Amino acid sequence: MKLDDIVISKAIVEGFYRDFVNYMEADVAISGAGPAGMTAGYYLAKEGKKVVIFERKLAVGGGMWGGGMMYNKCVFQEASKPILDEFGVRCEEYQGGYFITDSLETISSICDGTIKAGAKIFNLISVEDVMIREEKVTGLVLNWSAIGEAHLHIDPLTMRSRYVIDATGHGAEVAHIIVRKIGKKLLTSTGDFLGERPMWAEVGERMIVENTKEIYPGVYVAGMASNAVFGGPRMGPIFGGMLLSGKKVAKMILQKNE
Repeated sequence: MKLDDIVISKAIVEGFYRDFVNYMEADVAISGAGPAGMTAGYYLAKEGKKVVIFERKLAVGGGMWGGGMMYNKCVFQEASKPILDEFGVRCEEYQGGYFITDSLETISSICDGTIKAGAKIFNLISVEDVMIREEKVTGLVLNWSAIGEAHLHIDPLTMRSRYVIDATGHGAEVAHIIVRKIGKKLLTSTGDFLGERPMWAEVGERMIVENTKEIYPGVYVAGMASNAVFGGPRMGPIFGGMLLSGKKVAKMILQKNE
């Protein structure tokens, strides 16, 4: 077969266009394809929900690639091991209740499982605003990440979803957008973004799951963004809370739909 450069280009453009148009309406839109965002997407898609995840970076996985200080091993506590097993991630027990994984295998397995469950991931797309109708977030405003990096004045596009999950990590970017655009109306003690506290793994891991909840009508927070919004400690290079948070937020949205 003789390869034609134009056929190759058309295949890419037409294939992407088809997918992008299809996911301009979804049941759940997730900002951030880190471990919490992908895990949430996996459990929602498994239950038949139409799920789309937008990741502003080239690669998914958030901070998991580098493990701790570029030692590419991840630590998980025992409570999160069933989720790792479900994704097919191999674990080694370091000592009682502590498990270590290869960070690259962990991310690759979670990403593969999430996509095969039916969730769609678009990388290199940033969430730059939210769509609010009748005091409820009903969608996201999107632009290419490169446009923001280049400081180009190019208008974005909008997609609609029934629910939004902020899984953007330490930045809690969707929560920040809401406060910046409509004021201190988050479901926190002050209505404002409270900011994360210093590292404390024991408390941080517990609070990540506790703080996984609705932060504004139609918007939920998961992963490290949960502690950033509600003022919990960061947890450092242990990732079990991320998976547990992702699973919890998926369950909360599924229960709301029952």
